[in-house]
Amino acid sequence: MSRPLQSRRPCGADRTEIRGVDLFCGAGGLSHGLEKAGINVTFGVDVDPACEYPFSANNKAKFLLKSVEDLTVSDVAEVFDGSTISLLAGCAPCQPFSAYSQAWACPADERWNLLNQFSNLVGKLRPDLVTMENVPRLAKQKVFKDFVKALQRKRYHVFHNVVNCADYGVPQSRQRLVLLASKLGPIELIKPTRSPKTYKTVRQAIEALPRLKAGEVCAKDVLHQACELSPLNLERIRASQPGGSWRDWDDELVANCHKRESGKTYPSVYGRMSWDHLAPTMTTQYFGFGNGRFGHPDQDRAISLREGAILQSFPKTYRFVRKSDPIHRKVVGRLIGNAVPVKLAEAIGKTMVRHVERFIREKDKGV
Repeated sequence: MSRPLQSRRPCGADRTEIRGVDLFCGAGGLSHGLEKAGINVTFGVDVDPACEYPFSANNKAKFLLKSVEDLTVSDVAEVFDGSTISLLAGCAPCQPFSAYSQAWACPADERWNLLNQFSNLVGKLRPDLVTMENVPRLAKQKVFKDFVKALQRKRYHVFHNVVNCADYGVPQSRQRLVLLASKLGPIELIKPTRSPKTYKTVRQAIEALPRLKAGEVCAKDVLHQACELSPLNLERIRASQPGGSWRDWDDELVANCHKRESGKTYPSVYGRMSWDHLAPTMTTQYFGFGNGRFGHPDQDRAISLREGAILQSFPKTYRFVRKSDPIHRKVVGRLIGNAVPVKLAEAIGKTMVRHVERFIREKDKGV
């Protein structure tokens, strides 16, 4: 368990080390951003074996294959032992609360309990800092309100707000609920680093990547590969304009389901991105042309796996699969689509670092 801060432990020239554990770590988006901000993420926990390689290969942390529901205090306590500042971070699976879920409001879904388990671990470990990220709709749910109240009862200062990821350099329209909690004092997320006039666009993010045809794999980067298109979908994407929709097509190209009254409310599928705007929210199926506005701005294909990762603000060299292993698009797409955008995670990390540094300065001054 963490102990009261007694002495400085350098993290760089004048920083106290923040040592963290990433629950529900996935492919490592949150950990990678936290590390870029100067936080020592010691290990990540996830129940999905597919997460182990990308998490371990790209981060300095170790990976623990385990369900958070089965995690014990002894699994984590030694990490926090000492005079460091401790951080418990996590992003519980968002599907039960997502607007994309058909049964998002069903408390019977066992994944709802994961947030309660996160809360239980906070109570047992008593970390100095806590952060979590999830979909905005979670904020309206009792399970989240109970989580906040539990933190406050444990004397944490709590901040939570719905954040536009584009404000922090993510080239994507993505709203996320961010929670920060601290025992050290009041805390809130750093101010946006970008404004609508300076948002990073699709063009700035992916225009420089090699051109691809549908079904093609880049020789220099196997993750830069695009799904095949049927002859009909090839006609459809050729008829699509950036920012447009299937409503612009000739009638013979429109799917029967969209001709029905119930299908007319889904204009964003079978769409192209626009070069000089933000990308749409990356989902776990972003690599499919028919799954959203995931058509490339001017190439006749859906965006590649690599392009989706870059739009999630992963570095261009981030590894998701061993060189010797086959690439299963659904698996890699899930890892990337579910990830915390790295730039958002970095903003969270910078918030934590600045917060701790301010606390140290005030402590030294006797404030």
